Amino acid sequence: MPVISFANPKGGAGKTTTALLLASELASKGAHVTIIDADPEKWISQWGALPGKPENIEIIGDVTEDSIVDQIEAASQRAQFVVVDLEGTASLMVANAIGMSDLVIIPTQGSSMDAKGGAKTIRLIRNQERLARRPIPHAVVLTRTSAAVTSRALRNVQEQLSQAGIEVFATSIVERAAFRDLFDYGGALEALDPGQVSNVEKARINAQEFAGEVLARLKAASQLAEAV
Repeated sequence: MPVISFANPKGGAGKTTTALLLASELASKGAHVTIIDADPEKWISQWGALPGKPENIEIIGDVTEDSIVDQIEAASQRAQFVVVDLEGTASLMVANAIGMSDLVIIPTQGSSMDAKGGAKTIRLIRNQERLARRPIPHAVVLTRTSAAVTSRALRNVQEQLSQAGIEVFATSIVERAAFRDLFDYGGALEALDPGQVSNVEKARINAQEFAGEVLARLKAASQLAEAV
């Protein structure tokens, strides 16, 4: 089953939030999802300990550099989707997970520091492609964007990515209170109270559109692999 890894050595890029949004959206469609929480902060494991975690989401938090390959392989045998939230460093653990991935998503905020972190991840992907002798599909997702205004810094990052020929998700992850509140209250977006959290429906639409694009990219990558 598909393995989707989230990687960026720059901390605070929105990696964990984006991974959780994808996993919860896939679960809301009835899929069995395993999240491998390889981030030392264990935010997703903490979310899973709160009330409301969907029963079809399994979280594996005891992950080491030595065990991650075996854990990804075992999870892919029993889950329909495996989502891997990687630590914010360019480590051997990250390299091993990337080498086993069907899609690597690189969350990036609209700043030059995040873009540099994303560039490190892409270099790591290129090295793993050479070792594995296969292409590893990957793309940048822009995170914590404004729903109303595109900043000068974000436009600069978008231009840099375009000039470098790096694929970027058409759907960006907008800065929403609902996304932050998941880590405080637990559960999925549909469980949040619109009377207490603003723009819940817009947050849900954003997450659904992102998940839909991920599925489309996985399908395209699978078809390309079959054609080779």
